[in-house]
Amino acid sequence: MCGIVGMIGNTPVNQDIYDALLLLQHRGQDSTGMATAESSGHLHLFRARGQVREVVRTRDMRALLGNSGLGHVRYATRGAASVEEESQPFYVNSPYGITLVHNGNLTNTRELTDELRHHDRRHVNSSSDTELLLNVLAAELQTTTAPSADDVLDPDDIFNAVAATHNRIEGAYAVVALISNHGLLAFRDPFGIRPLVLGRRHPTPDLLADHPDAHDEWVVASESLVLENGNYELVRELAPGEAVFITPEGKLHARQCSQTPELKPCSFEYVYLARPDSVMNGISVYDSRLRMGERLAHTIAEHMPVEDVDVVMPIPDSARPSAMEVARVLDIEYREGFFKNRYVGRTFIMPGQAVRKKSVRQKLNAMSTEFRGKHVLLVDDSIVRGTTSSQIIEMARAAGARKVTFASAAPPIRHPHVYGINIPTESELIAAGRTIPEICELLGADHLIYQEVDDLVAAIMDGQTDQHLDGLDMSCFTGEYVTGTVDQEYLDWVATAQES
Repeated sequence: MCGIVGMIGNTPVNQDIYDALLLLQHRGQDSTGMATAESSGHLHLFRARGQVREVVRTRDMRALLGNSGLGHVRYATRGAASVEEESQPFYVNSPYGITLVHNGNLTNTRELTDELRHHDRRHVNSSSDTELLLNVLAAELQTTTAPSADDVLDPDDIFNAVAATHNRIEGAYAVVALISNHGLLAFRDPFGIRPLVLGRRHPTPDLLADHPDAHDEWVVASESLVLENGNYELVRELAPGEAVFITPEGKLHARQCSQTPELKPCSFEYVYLARPDSVMNGISVYDSRLRMGERLAHTIAEHMPVEDVDVVMPIPDSARPSAMEVARVLDIEYREGFFKNRYVGRTFIMPGQAVRKKSVRQKLNAMSTEFRGKHVLLVDDSIVRGTTSSQIIEMARAAGARKVTFASAAPPIRHPHVYGINIPTESELIAAGRTIPEICELLGADHLIYQEVDDLVAAIMDGQTDQHLDGLDMSCFTGEYVTGTVDQEYLDWVATAQES
């Protein structure tokens, strides 16, 4: 999971990209990257480890010249989080000069590495699957495009290259690329696993007064909140397998580049990853979390005597909508017992178990007056490794809780997630190979209740409006991988690579 954005504007886009990355910071904390392109074709790149506000300086912004650009906040799933050379964007000089950012994870990296070395004669200098993706796209552009006397790229040639890229790569990917002197390219994998939205902003009268030839400005981003904050209208989500190419003059070209597209987005976006004020695939993230809470409440009532529960409390922040709905449906008092330190990042996406464990205590503080002598029902969005959950239960007991029931708005996570979330091995997952009572004992709770798989699917898909989902990627809950290309041999290889 990462956050990506690309823009075509009438004026310098560096500040708009910076602002967009701040809004997407919840999607990645390891590193920040930006690139801009001048009308001359000159590309400017910036990459640094750390969060946006920490690492981007005024001098860096001044160097990012140009009216088109892209940006990236990284959550490392492939490659080392501590290595700056693994940060995005990546760049290749042939053909044309391309810089690219990517959200997701490729699952055929071994084959691609071999193909690029022996067939395409391209050198890859990192362990990042993004660099592999960039070089595959560059190789296909080299094949499909021919030199032009007027130095204009035919959009059909670009789309043919994207179609060929789809045929070569497997996994999840939302991609934004700048092609020097030609425009902005964005495309989404044939299953639409990772999100990507398209927005447009018409030139204002003031802008037209200063720039009579001003054109529509465009943005592509991981989440719709970027569009709302920048006063862009939401045009639509990119369809699975679709590509759009926008020229520096603001002309939009679009084409479906997959022969068999299906919309099966990642369910974990709705559970945890996305901000609640975003809309993904036509579904409000906030509303889906309310529905998760409603369905979870009925499951809780089936499995325990709810009349003994004194209060419902959320684990801030992503579980708050579900917890509020649990309290409403069960008619139990809702209270905020944990208070969050805003200066500590999201513990789930921190690199390394030791860092995550230390950060839980730094992030949350339990207010004893809300716990003392009470049976508390704690609601969290999910339980992955159990690190956060077990420490939270300890904190609740230390604050004086009489009993602690823990409820997860997501089902047990029993399988690796290989499409862009750092859950690569079963050995990390507290639910893998264990029954719910066994998990409850390990966590130290009095009761443990999980969302049912069917209820999670319904909670998300009941929010469909103008778009139709063909399904959801539920692989970390069910072990069924929507691309159909993930087998046990691959999972074993990933686990071995993770340990080495």
